[in-house]
Amino acid sequence: MSEQEDAAIRAAALADPDAQPAETLPRRKPGRPRAEVKKVAVSLKLDPDVVSAYRAQGPGWQTRMNDDLRKAAKLKRHAR
Repeated sequence: MSEQEDAAIRAAALADPDAQPAETLPRRKPGRPRAEVKKVAVSLKLDPDVVSAYRAQGPGWQTRMNDDLRKAAKLKRHAR
Protein backbone atom coordinates (compact mmCIF):
# COMPACT_ATOMS: atom_id res chain seq x y z
CA MET A 1 0.00 0.00 0.00
CA SER A 2 1.37 3.39 -0.91
CA GLU A 3 1.53 6.35 1.46
CA GLN A 4 -1.13 8.11 -0.64
CA GLU A 5 -3.51 5.14 -0.33
CA ASP A 6 -2.86 4.95 3.40
CA ALA A 7 -3.56 8.68 3.80
CA ALA A 8 -6.80 8.39 1.80
CA ILE A 9 -7.98 5.46 3.94
CA ARG A 10 -7.14 7.31 7.18
CA ALA A 11 -8.96 10.44 5.99
CA ALA A 12 -12.04 8.42 5.05
CA ALA A 13 -12.01 6.61 8.40
CA LEU A 14 -11.65 9.85 10.38
CA ALA A 15 -14.57 11.37 8.45
CA ASP A 16 -16.82 8.48 9.57
CA PRO A 17 -18.26 9.26 13.05
CA ASP A 18 -18.61 5.53 13.78
CA ALA A 19 -14.93 4.80 13.09
CA GLN A 20 -12.91 6.97 15.45
CA PRO A 21 -9.33 6.22 16.56
CA ALA A 22 -9.01 4.07 19.67
CA GLU A 23 -6.98 6.84 21.35
CA THR A 24 -10.13 9.00 21.57
CA LEU A 25 -12.19 6.30 23.30
CA PRO A 26 -12.34 6.22 27.12
CA ARG A 27 -10.10 3.56 28.71
CA ARG A 28 -11.85 0.78 30.57
CA LYS A 29 -10.47 -1.79 32.92
CA PRO A 30 -10.83 -5.34 31.61
CA GLY A 31 -13.36 -7.69 33.14
CA ARG A 32 -16.71 -7.31 34.82
CA PRO A 33 -17.71 -4.26 36.81
CA ARG A 34 -17.26 -4.69 40.55
CA ALA A 35 -20.32 -5.93 42.40
CA GLU A 36 -21.85 -3.65 45.01
CA VAL A 37 -22.42 -6.62 47.31
CA LYS A 38 -19.50 -9.03 47.27
CA LYS A 39 -20.08 -12.76 47.62
CA VAL A 40 -18.47 -14.74 50.43
CA ALA A 41 -16.61 -17.95 49.62
CA VAL A 42 -17.61 -20.80 51.92
CA SER A 43 -16.94 -24.50 52.18
CA LEU A 44 -20.24 -26.35 52.39
CA LYS A 45 -21.08 -30.05 52.41
CA LEU A 46 -24.21 -30.90 50.43
CA ASP A 47 -25.88 -34.13 49.45
CA PRO A 48 -24.51 -35.41 46.11
CA ASP A 49 -27.95 -35.62 44.52
CA VAL A 50 -28.65 -31.96 45.36
CA VAL A 51 -25.40 -30.81 43.73
CA SER A 52 -26.01 -33.08 40.73
CA ALA A 53 -29.51 -31.68 40.24
CA TYR A 54 -28.24 -28.09 40.21
CA ARG A 55 -25.24 -28.86 38.00
CA ALA A 56 -27.53 -30.65 35.54
CA GLN A 57 -29.32 -27.32 35.00
CA GLY A 58 -26.17 -26.01 33.32
CA PRO A 59 -24.19 -22.78 33.67
CA GLY A 60 -25.37 -20.51 36.45
CA TRP A 61 -26.24 -23.36 38.79
CA GLN A 62 -24.47 -21.71 41.73
CA THR A 63 -26.46 -18.51 41.21
CA ARG A 64 -29.71 -20.50 41.09
CA MET A 65 -28.72 -22.32 44.27
CA ASN A 66 -27.99 -18.96 45.94
CA ASP A 67 -31.40 -17.66 44.81
CA ASP A 68 -33.14 -20.76 46.20
CA LEU A 69 -31.31 -20.38 49.53
CA ARG A 70 -32.44 -16.73 49.67
CA LYS A 71 -36.06 -17.82 49.12
CA ALA A 72 -35.78 -20.50 51.81
CA ALA A 73 -34.33 -17.97 54.26
CA LYS A 74 -37.02 -15.44 53.20
CA LEU A 75 -34.41 -12.85 52.23
CA LYS A 76 -34.98 -10.20 49.60
CA ARG A 77 -32.73 -10.22 46.55
CA HIS A 78 -30.03 -7.54 46.34
CA ALA A 79 -30.39 -5.00 43.55
CA ARG A 80 -27.87 -5.60 40.78
